[in-house]
Amino acid sequence: MRLSALPASLDGLRLRAELAAATREGWEQPAARQAGIGRLKKFLEAGRLHAASKLSGNAGGLEAARALSGVMNAAIRALFDSVATDFDDDGATAPGLAVCALGGWGAGELAPQSDIDLLFLTGTPARQGAEAIVERMLYVLWDCGLNIGGGAIRTVDEALSLAAEDVSERTALLDLRWVSGDERLVSTLRLKFDRAHRTREAIASFVTAKLTERDTRVDRQGDSRYAVEPNIKDGKGALRDLQTLRWLAQVLYGNDAMERWVASGLLTVQDVERYLRAEDFYWTTRFHLHRLNGRKDDRLTFDTQPEISALMGYADSEDTLGVEDFMRDYFRRAIDVGALTRLVCAKLEADELKDPPSGIGRFLPADGVQKGDEALEAAGFVVRSGRLAFADPARVEEDPVLMLTLFELAAARHLDLHPDAVALVSRSLRLVDEGFRRDPRAARSFFATLLESDDPRITLRAMTEAGLLGAYIPEFGDIVARTQFNMYHRFTVDEHTLNALGLLREIEQGKLAADHPLATRIFPEIAHRRALHLAVLLHDTGKGNGDQCIEGAQRARIACERLGIEEAEAELVAWLIANHLELSDAAQRRDLSDPRTVLDFAGRVANMERLRLLTVLTVVDIRAVGPGVWNGWKAQLIRDLYEATAAVLAGGEKAGEEEARARLHARADRARTLFRKEMERIDPDFAQRWIASLDDSYWLSFAESDRLRHAAFVRAAEARGRDVACGVRVDRRRSAAEVLILSPDRDGLFADIAGALALAGANVVGAQVATTTGGTAFDVFYVQEQGGKPYGWSDLTALDRLRARVEAAARSGLGGEAVIPPRRVARREAAFTVSPYVTMEGQAADGALVIEASGRDRPGLLHDLARAITDLGFSIQAARIDGYGERAVDVFYVTEQGRKISDPAKEKTIAAALMRELGPGEAGISGAPERQSAEASIGR
Repeated sequence: MRLSALPASLDGLRLRAELAAATREGWEQPAARQAGIGRLKKFLEAGRLHAASKLSGNAGGLEAARALSGVMNAAIRALFDSVATDFDDDGATAPGLAVCALGGWGAGELAPQSDIDLLFLTGTPARQGAEAIVERMLYVLWDCGLNIGGGAIRTVDEALSLAAEDVSERTALLDLRWVSGDERLVSTLRLKFDRAHRTREAIASFVTAKLTERDTRVDRQGDSRYAVEPNIKDGKGALRDLQTLRWLAQVLYGNDAMERWVASGLLTVQDVERYLRAEDFYWTTRFHLHRLNGRKDDRLTFDTQPEISALMGYADSEDTLGVEDFMRDYFRRAIDVGALTRLVCAKLEADELKDPPSGIGRFLPADGVQKGDEALEAAGFVVRSGRLAFADPARVEEDPVLMLTLFELAAARHLDLHPDAVALVSRSLRLVDEGFRRDPRAARSFFATLLESDDPRITLRAMTEAGLLGAYIPEFGDIVARTQFNMYHRFTVDEHTLNALGLLREIEQGKLAADHPLATRIFPEIAHRRALHLAVLLHDTGKGNGDQCIEGAQRARIACERLGIEEAEAELVAWLIANHLELSDAAQRRDLSDPRTVLDFAGRVANMERLRLLTVLTVVDIRAVGPGVWNGWKAQLIRDLYEATAAVLAGGEKAGEEEARARLHARADRARTLFRKEMERIDPDFAQRWIASLDDSYWLSFAESDRLRHAAFVRAAEARGRDVACGVRVDRRRSAAEVLILSPDRDGLFADIAGALALAGANVVGAQVATTTGGTAFDVFYVQEQGGKPYGWSDLTALDRLRARVEAAARSGLGGEAVIPPRRVARREAAFTVSPYVTMEGQAADGALVIEASGRDRPGLLHDLARAITDLGFSIQAARIDGYGERAVDVFYVTEQGRKISDPAKEKTIAAALMRELGPGEAGISGAPERQSAEASIGR
């Protein structure tokens, strides 16, 4: 612990003199008390400014934290001396009471809004008036606006007793520091504490307790150190992990632990530099975070990231945002802290102060504590304390491929990795040159890990954190710790990729058949398994370099050539990456009942093998984005597009357009036949009439169970003589509520229904519009609650209210008094600048102009866009609703009097009207705080 020297203006002696002058009449006098508090507040504010002046770019945080701790030290010491002098002339020097610092302040590190952890030690007997002194001090500190933690009065024996019972109390005493008063009490406590807790049994107990506490904390915060809104204090790889390392070191060796670990060879000087670099970066970030928020909040949320990145000197470049570079540096520090944690854990195991891994190991799944064998030794490895290590570390210099073999064997044998071996790999990355990357033995070892390990995500994550995967495949190295500044992505790009590989393996093993029945069914039919794995591994390597699909494909070609992949397979990998967004775009943003959608997509994939590969890649890519992104609605859309495309590709290759259209028409006719067969037993007249009234698009859009349910709804409405009717039910398969509307068709009907749904708080995720030959509209909307659950999931009575509201809107319109209340934009969301856009595609559909409108998501956006279109005299034939965090993407199929719009002037008019609804920009966001924002990344 080292406190920074303070300038003369902040000298404690000066403050003590000022307090003495201000409180001559005693602290119990109101005027004197207010004068004293005023002096303290002024001193503390000057001290905070002095500490903040230590910040420089992305560094200086540790020095600032030490400076602020020194400021607090001077303030508390001066206050204690002043208050104690009210009780007797000896003041702070009187025996029997001491003021002690604990926690971060005790360690000499303090953030602007951190708790001031105080402990008052009393002797036996206690100093006369001790309780009154403490009470007066605490009230003054509270009135100064400080967050006081603790403040308990304890004897030495009471403090020791609590430490014996509670590991948190024991940890607090490790950072115990005398501030003022009877220093002998503090010395006595330290001496007795060391005697009681420096035994081997006590140290082992403490180590176990602290690592268990860490695991619990990490589980509470989220196990991944790569979540894009990390907690800078309690997150995995963050400040608390560094503090835990320091506490373990103090218990084992005292304050010179780092030096002893370097002397023993456990750590290198570079490791200590990494520790200090991470600590300084974290403290710099935390200092800015506390000053920005004005409260103790250690979560690095989206709304704070742009401001802090600017304060730390990060600026936008041509390819990346400054905020993304800032967060990348944060995650690099987290990787460094993880590596240091592994080294220390290995040392503790070697000293038998921590149990070695068993069952599920800390880094790789382990089948108990295994032993080596002759084959392992012949390959150059041994098992040490249950972990795989190099038999002779010097051999790595002679044969660097052993580094890849280490991870291959660990995965194959379910062995955990010895941190000494991982550290050696990290220190030997200079050996990974172009010759290494082109070595066929290296490729064989890498592919064994990628293709044969039970869970490649665990092994490849360990390789990533050691730096080996990024060094061996530089294209992957470019995305390590990379973030995208938007609310859609939950993890760094590399973590997202590794999660996708893990999901790929689980689908292949049949473990996710309930969630992904289509992907599970088609996986055994895939012939190019290695190409699929490489495509998943490299699919996002183009991010941060222009068009991610084009750049990623080009990088994949380079990587595959270096890995010795033949050209045909390399081109397949590149094609998958170049098109890895196409299936999700077509499924979620296009009308799947329109033959042009299916024909264009089938023309792109060309054969069933590429369709299967692209389908599985799409599934794992979406699912790996984060919790809640994948849902039944997206799953159903992907299944629908797959089945429709497979029909066009029947026989293995894409049919000609005329034949493909004939196949789609045949699919619609088969649906009609199945429907007729079921309905003729119930109502043959209705069956004939309903079949004749709807074109192919309806019959291609829904499953047989949907069509029969729709028929039952329409027949019931007709039986009751109702020309307008609405039906609502929860569709668990699609993870949405299905809203059916039967109504005479009219201009603005779609917009009115969308408005009624918005007024009810329903999020529209899809809509299919059909108009019968008799002029009756039969519209189907799918809606969800906030969070992605089917609407009405949490309140079934909401379905009845929704039904009444929608039916009234279909019958009579919304009415002029209906106002969709604006949503106050949350602080996190307001951090993103969402630039709106409108695009027109005249060739995307045979009979309609396809319009894509995108901007900041808000309640009623779909209604406003639809109303803008219908107010211009145009009709909406279908709509698709998509979204990526803060950004909404709404797609409309628009016609004019039943015909396709092809007039550029009309297109321009529509675009202008939609841009007015999307907003001219972000300046007028309701509820947006006065805080710096950044353009949201639209990369997917």
